[in-house]
Amino acid sequence: MTDIEIAHKCALKNISEIAAAAGIGEAYVEPYGRHKAKVSLDLLREKAAAPDGKLVLVTAITPTPAGEGKTTTSIGLTDALRRCGKNALAALR
Repeated sequence: MTDIEIAHKCALKNISEIAAAAGIGEAYVEPYGRHKAKVSLDLLREKAAAPDGKLVLVTAITPTPAGEGKTTTSIGLTDALRRCGKNALAALR
């Protein structure tokens, strides 16, 4: 199957579902369409007393000949952490 065929078979989730699954309340989410949003910095103030989490930055990588680079690595890492039972979220630009 080609990349485009795989992409066409995917069903995108509504951003409100993703935010809810991440524990981000609707008051902090500013939707831009159905599939992307900005999260208010007010959330940081509310969560300031919560225990710190861990941050993994994927900042530089030489792509493979198949074109797998930072985005693919970030998504794969996030999926793997979630399958291990960790609360993981990827933010891509």
